[in-house]
Amino acid sequence: METALYLIPVTLGDTPHERVLPEYNREVVRGIRHFIVENLRTARRFLKRADPAIDIDALHFSELNKHTPPEAVAAMLSPLAEGQPVGVLSEAGCPAVADPGADVVAVAQRKGLRVVPLVGPSSILLAVMASGFNGQRFAFHGYLPIEVDRRTRRIKELEARIYAEDETQLFIETPYRNERLLEEIVRTCRPSTRLCVAANVTCADEFIRTRPVKEWAHKAPDLSHRPTIFALYK
Repeated sequence: METALYLIPVTLGDTPHERVLPEYNREVVRGIRHFIVENLRTARRFLKRADPAIDIDALHFSELNKHTPPEAVAAMLSPLAEGQPVGVLSEAGCPAVADPGADVVAVAQRKGLRVVPLVGPSSILLAVMASGFNGQRFAFHGYLPIEVDRRTRRIKELEARIYAEDETQLFIETPYRNERLLEEIVRTCRPSTRLCVAANVTCADEFIRTRPVKEWAHKAPDLSHRPTIFALYK
């Protein structure tokens, strides 16, 4: 197996692996003994589901999250110097996209190491695909401000970009605050601005709908504890 940093997508929720991940990904996983992961428990569970025959206790894991000091990131790539491949696993979806895995990828690129991205589900791209919005110009903004006044201003700024730049705007929220954010969008945006809500994408209870903002006031789904992408467009 080629020595490289492999970016290994995981499922979004408990979606069956065979529905969203190529068989090639399993082959790569079987050849790796060193993993950089966002969440140890989630990573171990994913790997065991990917291949029940894997000896989890024989693997080496390094956790990379918002609490990891920068000086520790480069050390996680040391197996590559010994000719051993390293895998990166996010907590959900594609590593290094809205994910701390980007930090270790940046180090690998600076060192001239080979980086191999594998195919898998990205809730951001899947939401764009299903929204009916502009897929040639779009921007993902991550989390909006928590403080109400700042969040309202930010929503207005993003809505203005839709009309000024013809650009789809995407963002997320902590799942338990999803419904509060939806209410804020309804109060803040033009009634005719379109909003796509994409929750639990690829999962059994997937919900993806696009409607004018004015219609969401009376058709709000239950979004509590459901990972959701919000997308705005004209």
